[in-house]
Amino acid sequence: MTLFTDIIEGKRPGFIFFEDDHHVAILDKYPIDTGHSLVIPKKPYEKIIDMPKNEVAELFSLVPQIANAILKATGAVAFSIAQNNGKEAKQIIPHVHIHIIPRYADKATMWTKREIPEDD
Repeated sequence: MTLFTDIIEGKRPGFIFFEDDHHVAILDKYPIDTGHSLVIPKKPYEKIIDMPKNEVAELFSLVPQIANAILKATGAVAFSIAQNNGKEAKQIIPHVHIHIIPRYADKATMWTKREIPEDD
């Protein structure tokens, strides 16, 4: 089980703002910027290469819909997406997820090093 599995199953708090039969989207607990969100498959694959191709396609097909909702809700003018695989790639939680990070015209937020407490 992973932290994301616990959030999906309601065992841990998390702000789920989108859910279908196979995926959820949540706000990142340690956001790079306001509205930073994660799109997560409910099945706990560790890396994207562990997923069947059709499930990868289904996961990524949600990005435009969710990104548009984030842009509308936050007033951001652009966004970045990221998907990390493995500890060396800075994947913190071993459960596939896509980061959608809103970008704002009046901010110059860059990628930042985030420290995640060990107990999370």
